[in-house]
Amino acid sequence: MAAYEGKRTSQSTSSSRRRRRRRRRRRNPIVPIAIVVAVVIVLGVSAIAIFVPRGQQENETTGKSEVLSGMSYVELEPEPEPVNISLVMAGDVLMHEQISISGEQADGTYNYDQIFSQTTDIFSAADIAIVNDESILGGTELGLSGYPRFNAAFELGDAMVKAGFNVICYANNHAVDMGLTGLTNCLDFWRTNYPEYMILGIHDSQEDRDNLRLMEVEGVTFAFLNYTYGTNGIPLPETYSVDLLDDDHKDIVISDLERANEEADFVIVIPHWGTEYTYTPTAFQEEWAQVFLENGADLVIGAHPHVIEPVEWLEDDDGNEMLVYYSLGNFVNAYGYFYSDGSDRMLGGLASVTITADQGDVYISDYGVIPVITHAVSGTNGFTVYPYSEYTQELMDQNQVHKLDPSFTFEYCDNLFSEVFGDLFTDAKTEG
Repeated sequence: MAAYEGKRTSQSTSSSRRRRRRRRRRRNPIVPIAIVVAVVIVLGVSAIAIFVPRGQQENETTGKSEVLSGMSYVELEPEPEPVNISLVMAGDVLMHEQISISGEQADGTYNYDQIFSQTTDIFSAADIAIVNDESILGGTELGLSGYPRFNAAFELGDAMVKAGFNVICYANNHAVDMGLTGLTNCLDFWRTNYPEYMILGIHDSQEDRDNLRLMEVEGVTFAFLNYTYGTNGIPLPETYSVDLLDDDHKDIVISDLERANEEADFVIVIPHWGTEYTYTPTAFQEEWAQVFLENGADLVIGAHPHVIEPVEWLEDDDGNEMLVYYSLGNFVNAYGYFYSDGSDRMLGGLASVTITADQGDVYISDYGVIPVITHAVSGTNGFTVYPYSEYTQELMDQNQVHKLDPSFTFEYCDNLFSEVFGDLFTDAKTEG
């Protein structure tokens, strides 16, 4: 299995809660075995000290027991310090045509660094940084396009790498908007330019589909699974092209989870699910969340509704827990740039999770949400995503979304974030 090298730095979370979940025993208990061996040695030497005749124990000159003196050489290794691993995930990167156009520079090239310029510090500081790219990288040769069939330039991939992402998800309802050519162009781009990056959810062979995505960070092995409810009715080029989440593929999903639990210390599922523009999880989401829980998933981070949805813990009958982010909403999109009824789609959240490895156990020790807002103005480099806590009134006044919909204010944003995220939201800019 391919191993992917993660990054190791600290990550602060603007709003978080602590809760210990199911304690998963790591697969390689080297430290516990070493401790047991050391204890056995100590006990064995102690037994010698007890049963060796007194005359053989005591040195005639020093009067000290040689056996007891020998015991001083048995040193137990100190217990290792807990290791904290930071994970951040961004929601949907939805490249409406206006965003693609905004990346065209004066010399005719494309650059999308501006989109991530205000959040790069967050992603680059995380050990694991995930993004849901809902616009296949088919390249300019296929023509850049937005809704209803998305296609983005390869330069978007370059920008995501510069931003600090090391896991990119493609199992979504737009995965085959550009057919087999778009899918293979996307995979070829990543394999040619960034082979060390983890690409989830799409495949160009059964062998690739069967290759479980694993990443080792600080000695902890993570497994990643990415599925979509469908592809907007567009037939898959091959049965293995996109990882699907439906009744016909339920046995495959469960088999994937079983393999992930066998080979990893921590299992992450990233489903593309739910109903667009609704703030609460659907029965479909709840049913599949139970499947994930019952089959050993540790963390679920959802996408697709294009608006934010709640975060909660689920627990099975055995007391095992799983943290679920039902929807992070959009990371970047342009819907509110054109339509006054799309303001809520310009708000999103970043999942921020700390996974702790402590004496062979791996568990979620901290989690939270970092609210974000899409800043949209006309012209080149016109779209930028800001952490909501850093967004100012001056920026709000410039935002085309606010100009089109004057009700899109800090009070509106505060109310929506608070209603959906509850006490995870601590960045309110207004009172009450």
